[in-house]
Amino acid sequence: MDPRYSQLAQLLTTFSIRLQPGERVLIDAFDIPETMTVALIRAVRAAGGVPYVQIHQGRVSREIANGATDEQFSAQSELELARMQKMQAYLALRGAHNITEMSDVPAERMKLVMRHLRPVTDHRVRKTKWCVLRWPSPAMAQQAAMSTEEFEDFYFRVCTLDYARMRPGMAALKQRLERADQVRITGPGTDLRFSIRGIPSIVCGGDHNIPDGEVFTCPVKDSVQGHVTFNAPTIYLGTNFDGIRLGFTDGKITEATAAGGLSDKLNAILDSDEGARHIGEWSLAFNPHILRPMRDILFDEKIAGSFHFTPGQAYEDADNGNRSQVHWDMVCIQRPEWGGGEIHLDGELIRRDGLFVDGPLAALNPEALV
Repeated sequence: MDPRYSQLAQLLTTFSIRLQPGERVLIDAFDIPETMTVALIRAVRAAGGVPYVQIHQGRVSREIANGATDEQFSAQSELELARMQKMQAYLALRGAHNITEMSDVPAERMKLVMRHLRPVTDHRVRKTKWCVLRWPSPAMAQQAAMSTEEFEDFYFRVCTLDYARMRPGMAALKQRLERADQVRITGPGTDLRFSIRGIPSIVCGGDHNIPDGEVFTCPVKDSVQGHVTFNAPTIYLGTNFDGIRLGFTDGKITEATAAGGLSDKLNAILDSDEGARHIGEWSLAFNPHILRPMRDILFDEKIAGSFHFTPGQAYEDADNGNRSQVHWDMVCIQRPEWGGGEIHLDGELIRRDGLFVDGPLAALNPEALV
């Protein structure tokens, strides 16, 4: 077994979910090596926990989704929710031999699947200790324009980062955001204004996602005005999107365009339900090892010097009341080589060109974390 597997498994069980003796943990293994699943089982047992395992395969999941029916997924949702309610913790490692495996599943089928499984996800997020991460594969290496070996080295370097070093800076950023009311974000193709008054801020330093490195909050639901252009490519429901631009009026997305003739598909997703045209999350990211996008949101949303703005479902801990089956993190990188940009809180500049300018917040700049 690659010793990095055991190192990562130990970090996930002892640091990320802080597993306690006797706690039950569901391991969701999506197209990952058997040896990594074994490493997780052993790490859970070493912590005194009780492991349960579910194995997923991308092509099998695609075939099931292609013929999904209400009756089938209503029953599946009941079964999966009953199992999740027995768990105190959850670990998901999500590999993919083909990141676009689901791209030809009809949109109405995917909406049906997501709608029925939403209660399972809600219970997992709200009632268990959980952590979700990707698994390196040749497909991911290709996305990142790296060799397979180079990407694996990058992956384990990022995922086993000493996340405890982020804590002082994250605490300072949380306090600063929670004192704020008005936010303004400017940059190429971007001039956004909204309020975060009264909305809690959540620190993410390796306890829910690996890799990690963000602090997020949520706009007051009907406060968002202006427009934003996302310079990081993204993928949603198996479709690649580039050059997304959103315009807002009183909190609602009233204009949405995408490059490559995909504006209609973008708007179809945003019309999934009423909440999909409102924002459920705003986040500032600062992982020092993640510098460019690779169409994998668990990495891209942590890019140093970026922010993401999320149409759809709000998290319970930072909740503006928005509900949706959609949760789509769209990323804008503000480092100089990506066009730069500024973020102000109540008229005070806190970040310019991807770097925090405030003393305590500067602890989240790359040179302080590597």
